[in-house]
Amino acid sequence: MALSPLELIAALLGLINIVLIVRRSVWNYPAALAMVALYGFIFFDAKLYSDAGLQVFFFLINLYGWWSWSANQSIKGEIKVERLTAPGVALWLAVSGAATLAWGALMARYTDASYPWWDGGVAMFSIAAQILMTRRYLENWHWWIVVNLISIPLYLIKGLHVTAALYAIFLIMAVWGLIEWRRVERQMS
Repeated sequence: MALSPLELIAALLGLINIVLIVRRSVWNYPAALAMVALYGFIFFDAKLYSDAGLQVFFFLINLYGWWSWSANQSIKGEIKVERLTAPGVALWLAVSGAATLAWGALMARYTDASYPWWDGGVAMFSIAAQILMTRRYLENWHWWIVVNLISIPLYLIKGLHVTAALYAIFLIMAVWGLIEWRRVERQMS
């Protein structure tokens, strides 16, 4: 697959988005909306249908997240960090795994998707991570670390080298986000 200017623009918007999320800035949402709109086309063209459909979900959840974060800003404009309970983490893991199995089966049976199970895992764990992030749970970073680790080789195999590089940067930024949100959580306690 040839290098696409569209992919480069989407990747740049993705970097801007994640930096703003790590900083807990509500302004991450405009960059996210533009990025996911572009990636919808990119992933559909690559026959990564789960990832393409995921962008529709991301668009809608980012609209909700923009509203939610705007309503939960401190006076300084920062967002308060929350934590899941241990049973909450177990439930989110179980649901993410079950959703991956169900979605992968659907994609394998009813589409010509490339790597339907792998792509389905990326999609379902991304949905969970995005919901956790929108709800301001620190654990979102754990899900994003997993998503990035499984996405990088998938995108390399599909020839989406810029996107694979972006997800490698996302992996580093997810670790940074986890460290930063833990630091902020300690300060807010």
